[in-house]
Amino acid sequence: MSEPLVPPDDRLSQRHTTIGARPEEMSCQGTSSDPAQPKLHERVGPYRIIGIVGQGGMGVVYLAEQAEPVKRQVALKIIKLGMDTNEVIARFEAERQALALMDHPSIASIYDAGATAEGRSYFVMEYVQGSPITEYCNQFHLTNRERIELFLQVCEGVQHAHQKAVIHRDLKPSNVLVSRVDGRPLVKIIDFGLAKALQRQLTERTLHTELGVMVGTLEYMSPEQTDVASRVDTRSDVFSLGVMLYEVLVGTLPFGSRELRQEGILEGRRKIRELDPPRPSARLSSHSADSTEWAKLRRTEPRVLRRELKGDLDWITMRALEKDPARRYGSPSDLAADLTRFLNFQPVLARAPSARYRALKFMRRHRLGVAATAIIAMVLTAGAIASTVGFVRARQAEVRARTEAEAKRRVADFLKNLFRVSDPSEARGSSITARELLDKAAGTIDTQLSDQPAMQAELAAIMGEVYMNLGLYPQADSLCAKALEIRRRVLGPEHPDTLHSMNTLGSLYGLLDRHDEAVRIASEALDLERRVLGAEHPETLATMMNLANGYLRQGKLAEAEQLYVQALAVQKRVLGAEHPNTLQTMHNLAVTYQTQNRFAEAERYGTEVFETRKRIFGPQHPDTLMSMASLAKLYARQHRNADSERLQLEVMELEKKVLGPEHPDVLTAMTDLALLYQSQGLYEKAEKLDLETLAIQKRVLGPEHSSVLWSMNNLALGYQSRGRLAEAERLHTETYNIRKRVLGPTHPDTLVSIYNLACVAARRGDRAKAMAWLRQDVEGGDIDAEGVSGDAELQSLHGPEFDALLAQVRRNALASRAGASKSDKQ
Repeated sequence: MSEPLVPPDDRLSQRHTTIGARPEEMSCQGTSSDPAQPKLHERVGPYRIIGIVGQGGMGVVYLAEQAEPVKRQVALKIIKLGMDTNEVIARFEAERQALALMDHPSIASIYDAGATAEGRSYFVMEYVQGSPITEYCNQFHLTNRERIELFLQVCEGVQHAHQKAVIHRDLKPSNVLVSRVDGRPLVKIIDFGLAKALQRQLTERTLHTELGVMVGTLEYMSPEQTDVASRVDTRSDVFSLGVMLYEVLVGTLPFGSRELRQEGILEGRRKIRELDPPRPSARLSSHSADSTEWAKLRRTEPRVLRRELKGDLDWITMRALEKDPARRYGSPSDLAADLTRFLNFQPVLARAPSARYRALKFMRRHRLGVAATAIIAMVLTAGAIASTVGFVRARQAEVRARTEAEAKRRVADFLKNLFRVSDPSEARGSSITARELLDKAAGTIDTQLSDQPAMQAELAAIMGEVYMNLGLYPQADSLCAKALEIRRRVLGPEHPDTLHSMNTLGSLYGLLDRHDEAVRIASEALDLERRVLGAEHPETLATMMNLANGYLRQGKLAEAEQLYVQALAVQKRVLGAEHPNTLQTMHNLAVTYQTQNRFAEAERYGTEVFETRKRIFGPQHPDTLMSMASLAKLYARQHRNADSERLQLEVMELEKKVLGPEHPDVLTAMTDLALLYQSQGLYEKAEKLDLETLAIQKRVLGPEHSSVLWSMNNLALGYQSRGRLAEAERLHTETYNIRKRVLGPTHPDTLVSIYNLACVAARRGDRAKAMAWLRQDVEGGDIDAEGVSGDAELQSLHGPEFDALLAQVRRNALASRAGASKSDKQ
């Protein structure tokens, strides 16, 4: 218990193996002018050459036979004559290293590596007897559903490569081979010769792309690959997967080879960067002459195939082909998740779900029940429908038009009055900030939209969430509560909008330190969402995370960890490993591990989230900064003071620039930095920062917010360390009185104050008072191990009763990590 406390913080991405040729068709004679090329039956190391499989830009691939230690056929790749430049050798070695990193059933395995007698590098990989995925699909006349199921294997393999920090950069059908194993298709991804490492250098040689030289195959390149100045990341492979998916589903490429190359490579590159291809269903319609053959290969008719493609498959494919990487699927697993939703007749994330769309998906999933219900309803109501349908439709159209017109007029009036404050005659020359507009809107929402409750709830919810993002939690409270009250009354307690408002309000209660209310409303929302929306709906998963956050803030670490782990497993499968919600859950799990002193696990998760967020969102995104702050706190807990200070200074300056100087995250960064200084004995620097932070916190958060109380506690500890006991006792007493009144006499934070008051009394020489505080502490229960000033001041109280009391305090401290999430927003 010798460490200073950690204050609360609301911060809680040409085919090289065989395609089935027979060995007798693969003569090694007369295929190359290379005199050093192995001949038929010649040995290269322990491998006997059988024939040539194929040739690529860098090497020749041979079919070879291995006799020991196992007998099998392998693919042997040897660097070509004239290609042994430093760059080519580096790429060749990169392919070998890239394959060695990966172990997945959908990626061709590497077995061995070495050099020929002439010094040519080679490596030995799995011999795949298969066909390119497009040829395989056509050969077996797979339906589009069967093609998608097969394509999911490709996504899984590429996702594995990305998790090993390797981008393929040349995904195309000829590098995705399919063979039949036990009567079932098995995908193998080959040719990582153009692979690029994301987080490590694959070889000791520097691997560069030459200026002005494209890497990959033009027809399958992402827009950023065609621009050598652009940064290529995992989403480039997602684009290539989108091109392959387009070809697998439709039967042709988004842009054909002739279309891209007839006017030269530069023009082809421009088209990829600037022109949008037609949607798959539109491409099928425009190729009516070919559509019959394409449909036949899918065991269907052109009209049916067009209907299959139109809608979800159009949306999914075109999202994978977005020009802007930020608008694409974030990972192959995200693409696979949406395709899986399509196969399961569930709403896909690539399109905005309307009520009609969700209803259609429900009917597709429950065809028999819906059909039976529909037949009964038709029999019972056929006569009534025939006589009234015309009148009802006309009446509904009239009411709908009048309602929509009135809603538009009211919203227009609301906005007109809102922005009138910017008129020079109203503003009187003053500049108007966005915050002032927001405050004005919040103040008039009751009066101007009182007869439009649904619109009133929508605007209240939006403005409440904006206030939350600005760190203005008290202002957000009334608006979020209003949105929930109206939606419960108007829409009902189980409407998705009502459930969303419950989730938002629960999250806000956590930020306001109203943890019991946060857990209550999150538990209620989670039960409803699991029943109404389903256990794997994104809103349900978000509520699971909010409930776990509440448990963590209450110090219920086992319950929090269990929920985080459950939510994370589902999010990775449903949303994808790089979805913002998935990353947030990983971040919170790292915070939980940090709170439990499981530093290795905390650092592994925290570092992964930080690197992913920095790559996807950029270094100045608030979520990236949140991860940086969490790592800085972890370093401080591990006494890596230099690393922690460097990160904390960077975080504080960036957050001031991005969020503003009074945002709660900025104040937390200031508090953490002051603690670090205090732990190193830099008391003057710590005091200056603590005083500045405390003044802003009281103004922004209110005098009784937990962050304010922790700052007071930390400032008192600084005074205590410097012998300024009167000031320390005054602050500790003020903190204790507020905590006792707001949190209760046995709350872990209150017990921290009691313990620190005992230390001050002991240092003053007042044994009776110190012992009285200690007895009160022991009777209170568990105490936060990080929230105390240390034992040194109490050593003067030696004696049997003191020793027993102090031992009990220590046991209580170790038994509790309450006040968890003191350094990470959730």
